[in-house]
Amino acid sequence: MFGVMNVYESNLQKTWHDANWIPHLNHTNVLAYFSERTNPFYDKQCNNEIIKMQRLSPDKLQEMTGTEYILLHHQEPILYIIRQQNRQSPTISIPVADFYIIAGIVYQAPDLSTVINARILNAVHSLGSAFEETQNFSKYHPSRGYWWEFKDNNSQVDKNKKKEKKPAKNNIGTLFQRERVDLLLQDFSQRFTIKRAPEKIEEPIKGEMKMEPVKQEPSINQSAVNQPPIANQSASSAAASSSSSSMMIMMMNADRLSNKPNDKRMKTTR
Repeated sequence: MFGVMNVYESNLQKTWHDANWIPHLNHTNVLAYFSERTNPFYDKQCNNEIIKMQRLSPDKLQEMTGTEYILLHHQEPILYIIRQQNRQSPTISIPVADFYIIAGIVYQAPDLSTVINARILNAVHSLGSAFEETQNFSKYHPSRGYWWEFKDNNSQVDKNKKKEKKPAKNNIGTLFQRERVDLLLQDFSQRFTIKRAPEKIEEPIKGEMKMEPVKQEPSINQSAVNQPPIANQSASSAAASSSSSSMMIMMMNADRLSNKPNDKRMKTTR
């Protein structure tokens, strides 16, 4: 039983198609397309294969018992539904599986139990994740008991929402949008150029004198012109220093001579 279920579940994940048949598919040849040897969904021991090998009429299927395939519904040119059933009598047949062909690609349709199991698993997984999340908010203390604490998580959730709401300045619009807008603006600026009014040139009134700006000649530094050469400057500075030193010596000698009679007077008074 488990092996059959594993094969059935693996068939739900398979697809098959033949590119040579797809452009010519219709309700008359879709069963022949489905009965290709390379189709993994097709049972080679079915009644359709027996009729095909013996070149019998398809109406003989109702007189046979066993596995067979029939065209259940078609919506050309895109959708065809083929049913695999187990015929027990000309009037009694038990459905086994359904296959649908969309745009030439064959899929196996899941049965009701598989759909219900998948939905239940999704619901259980969602409930389990919800219980795990609520356990993070429940707190317990012997003196206080159980309580819920959502403050920290709510603040973090609010911060994350604010961050998501504020788009980055550099991410405003895609690269294609930004470049396209620039091209459009450049095209519009080339098509519709702004015509500026010509600037008015003021003409002088008759009888008035034209005031032309006075050209200023570069000023010459007279001190630089009158300045003697460097050699003369050094000689004059040496002469000035020698004259100043001789003047200082003469003044010192005069002071000494003036102080001598005063010293004699001081001695006589004593």
